[in-house]
Amino acid sequence: MNLKSLLKDTVIYGLSSIVGRFLNYLLVPLYTVKIAAESGGYGIVTNLYAWTALLLALLTFGMETTLFRFSSKEGEEADTVYATSLKMVGAVALGFVVLVLALLHPISEALGYATHPEYVGCMAIIVAMDAFQAIMFSRLRQQGRPVKFMILKFAFIIPNVLLNLFIFLVMPLLFESMPALHDLFVRFDYGVGLIFFVNLICTASVFIGFAKELKGLSGPFDKALAGRMLKYTWPLLLLSLVGILNNVADKILFPYLVPGEEGKVQLGIYGACVKIAMIMSLLTQAFRYAYEPIVFNGSKGKNNPDTLADGMKYFVIFALLAFLAVMFYMPIIKYLVGSTYWAGLGVVPVVMLAEIFMGIYFNLSFWYKLSDQTHWGAIMSAVGASVMILVNVIFVPRYGYVACAWGGFAGYGVAMLLSFVIGQKKYPIQYDMRGMAVFTCLAAVLYLASVLIAKLDLHVVIQLALNTVLIAVFGLAILKDLKLRR
Repeated sequence: MNLKSLLKDTVIYGLSSIVGRFLNYLLVPLYTVKIAAESGGYGIVTNLYAWTALLLALLTFGMETTLFRFSSKEGEEADTVYATSLKMVGAVALGFVVLVLALLHPISEALGYATHPEYVGCMAIIVAMDAFQAIMFSRLRQQGRPVKFMILKFAFIIPNVLLNLFIFLVMPLLFESMPALHDLFVRFDYGVGLIFFVNLICTASVFIGFAKELKGLSGPFDKALAGRMLKYTWPLLLLSLVGILNNVADKILFPYLVPGEEGKVQLGIYGACVKIAMIMSLLTQAFRYAYEPIVFNGSKGKNNPDTLADGMKYFVIFALLAFLAVMFYMPIIKYLVGSTYWAGLGVVPVVMLAEIFMGIYFNLSFWYKLSDQTHWGAIMSAVGASVMILVNVIFVPRYGYVACAWGGFAGYGVAMLLSFVIGQKKYPIQYDMRGMAVFTCLAAVLYLASVLIAKLDLHVVIQLALNTVLIAVFGLAILKDLKLRR
């Protein structure tokens, strides 16, 4: 595997993913300071965006991965594959919007937003546009154009951040001179609803940068190709749905398991603290954006098992580094959320470990994608999602959002183990188990050392200095491993 190419593309995709998400993370302290935990307003944001994530998986129905797979196949024309994918996803997204808007009031009532159906309608349009744009973003990745990918991601992120800052910092200053703004602010749950409308505006504006990619709609639609693609992708749809369920089912189910205002408050606290743990998902996403095209474009080569083994090892190493960094600097990082949400910080390490399991599961998933046995992915993800939902249903009513964190840990852990065991029989890969075990044990020892340091009740500066020494030890171990590889 060309580690230099992987690293370069990961950095570029990471700028749009990690830096972009970091800019969005600046909204988390804004929301959690301006929207008090006891109001339950952030619970509304958490719940609706959970639905959006699930629906996005449904509306893209695995076509992002399918686009890569068929574009790399001999005898398939990449432009035709793209045009066919774009038209299929576009048609499904349009049908979804029409259906939701036709049944807006009953759907809103079922979701608990009978007084604000506009929230549901707004989010439906957003997720449909996101699904359509996802295929165009995948086209940029497939063509190896990370710079344009990054620019268009920022074309959404920066205006979104600025408009949110306007809503919560500037608008209140104008209330006295412009009473209509105050009425608007109050009408939409003291700014909470305006978050969704800003998202809609920013998502729509990104289409301007996709002028060239939209020309794919004028390309040919190949019915035979569409049939082959759908046959390949339907297990990926199930895989994607149950995979995203592991991320969002707890946030979707929570209002039903803990009803009323108490449920919204707890969900808001959990959703805010999970944002801290999401640095792991940023690493996974950036890695995936760079890694997936390399694997599929090289799927005809002889060294693919080595590519997968190397990718797994270095993902685990850098995921552990990210885990240690977050946990060691928690005395600073906790200020990403308002102090009224700090009660939920205990779930952060559990959620981060669950995200590591998810990342490992993603890396393991290539065996069934490359061997066209995607049904295995659907089965294993379904088992994992079932475990996660079961843990939530049984324990959330008693233990609240803490059970949500452990549900994700259990669900991803089961899916990861199943994929490894079955994969080694169906598509054997010689992973560097010893190397990964050494780094995992080292990370565990350093984390325990940090916990002991925290119990000494030292000044925060001294605590952070000692933790910096610990993380430097892990960094030196990584450098040593890279030198040995050379």
